[in-house]
Amino acid sequence: MDSDEQLLARARRDPSAFGEFYARHERAIFRYFYRRVQHVEVAADLCAECFAAALLGSERFRAGDTPAVGWLFGIARNVMGRSAERRRVESRARARLRMRPLVLEDETLAALERIHAGQVLADAMGHLSPEQAQAVQARIVDERDYEDIARELRTSEAVVRKRVSRGLDSLRRRVGDNA
Repeated sequence: MDSDEQLLARARRDPSAFGEFYARHERAIFRYFYRRVQHVEVAADLCAECFAAALLGSERFRAGDTPAVGWLFGIARNVMGRSAERRRVESRARARLRMRPLVLEDETLAALERIHAGQVLADAMGHLSPEQAQAVQARIVDERDYEDIARELRTSEAVVRKRVSRGLDSLRRRVGDNA
């Protein structure tokens, strides 16, 4: 098993080496942030920011100067400090403008996720052929039966079924890539 220092040295040319380094230390870095912010999403964001900085700075890591895990926690301290400073600046700006802090409740977050999902789906629908989009809209969104759609489109039910099937396959691929 490679040491952390060896993994960081290889990370410059082998992304899987950094993936292994990440897997070894992600929980500890996440806990470091969580203990300080007491909020899962914020801790996860800070953890991601920390590892992104570590990946970008991996070429500057010098084995022997400090252990790799110490270097990583140094990055975490810097990320935490920048985050705290951003919060202070935002707080002072809100106070000067007499604005209350924005608090996102679970239902607000759920609504934002639904809006995002709807935008992703609308974008994906725009990439379908007009025939597929029309068939998917009629069958899935409008919940019409194949016979009715075929009659309206002046084609067979089999053709409508194929358009719906191919359209849904295309949507699954496109939405899956963007989710």
